[in-house]
Amino acid sequence: MPVPVIIFLIAAVIAHIVLRHMRYGRKVYAVGGNLEAARLSGLNVNAIICSVYVIMGFFAGLGAFVLAARLNSAEAVAGTGYELTVIASVVIGGTSLFGGVGSIFGTVVGTVLIGVLLNGLVLMNVSSYIQQIIIGVIIVLAVAFDTFAKSRRRKA
Repeated sequence: MPVPVIIFLIAAVIAHIVLRHMRYGRKVYAVGGNLEAARLSGLNVNAIICSVYVIMGFFAGLGAFVLAARLNSAEAVAGTGYELTVIASVVIGGTSLFGGVGSIFGTVVGTVLIGVLLNGLVLMNVSSYIQQIIIGVIIVLAVAFDTFAKSRRRKA
């Protein structure tokens, strides 16, 4: 099994434990779900947001380190274009772009699905520009579905 996959799985297990079984994870979901309600319930919203940015910065650095190790070189533009793929993976996994909803397991499933899709497109010799369009369409459809599901939840 490749080392980047092992690092990903370890990070996913740790994130799952923190988000589902620790008080800090519930606070993060509360802030993501409704900022003002979290503030009114007594949470230090600014500290939670700052800590989430610090943690995400750490994981971005870890990802850059793994990518540089995989490419055997470090370039400032090596990860350009991965943003769309990451957003698509997370949204496909069921995380709401509006906040407060999502799971690490869903994100892992979304990552695997997007990885298989992109690999299949590469094997079919689809242009990288067309691949970006396909990922963009997937994001638009997932956001539309998320918006529809959110409006249905409000009505119920």
